[in-house]
Amino acid sequence: MNKPPCPVIPYENAEFLAAPEARPLRILSEYLEPLSRFEKLKVNSTILFLGSARLDGADAGAPLHRYYADAERLAYQLARWAIPLGPKGKNFVICTGAGPGIMEAANRGAARAGGKTMGLNISLPQEQQPNRFISPELAFAFHYFFMRKFWLVSRARAVIAFPGGFGTLDELFEILTLLQTGKIPRGDLVVLLYGEEYWRRVLHFDELIRARTISPEDAALFAYASDPAKAFAFLKKKLSKYCRLVGPTKTV
Repeated sequence: MNKPPCPVIPYENAEFLAAPEARPLRILSEYLEPLSRFEKLKVNSTILFLGSARLDGADAGAPLHRYYADAERLAYQLARWAIPLGPKGKNFVICTGAGPGIMEAANRGAARAGGKTMGLNISLPQEQQPNRFISPELAFAFHYFFMRKFWLVSRARAVIAFPGGFGTLDELFEILTLLQTGKIPRGDLVVLLYGEEYWRRVLHFDELIRARTISPEDAALFAYASDPAKAFAFLKKKLSKYCRLVGPTKTV
């Protein structure tokens, strides 16, 4: 007499894990798996680069071409400065959304400096391939945008927003909202809008102040820069107070 087949253990049931009922498990896995790796690899803090995935560093005729080189140079300077800081872990790891464009430039710069570099990729209908400059052990993939955003910001001590489109604007305004509402204490995160001419042309914060939809002090949530050397000097000064950091303290 043949033995009946053994039932599938729930966590090995691929059909169940892909079903709507298992969505909480999938969300939880996108929290716990990165957390486990960050703790294991002792990633204490990051510097997040935002910017357009459509910016091609090889296209010298593109309107925003110079920002690719600027992002690569700034990430190189920050990584070279940060590497010797933390004997008890990795501080100010260059982090991006893992894609091409500005993200690739930042990962490239950090890798050129000899630093570890992080990429948090997202699954899309038109698959976005992670760029080749990400350290393999710090390459992540997410299905849920909100979980990816959580980890992009959770250990960030600085956010540098280069010119970009909907995705960059979405991430930037969510970060500014978290700062405005105190979900992230204002002193815990530096926000730098790189490419002052671009950002002042695209975003009219003065109009928001005049319309009283934001307060004048909300304009102090960020600063501008348009030169890699000046941006590096600004960030180094702002971040120096965290140089003795031995573990993450910010909660998002």
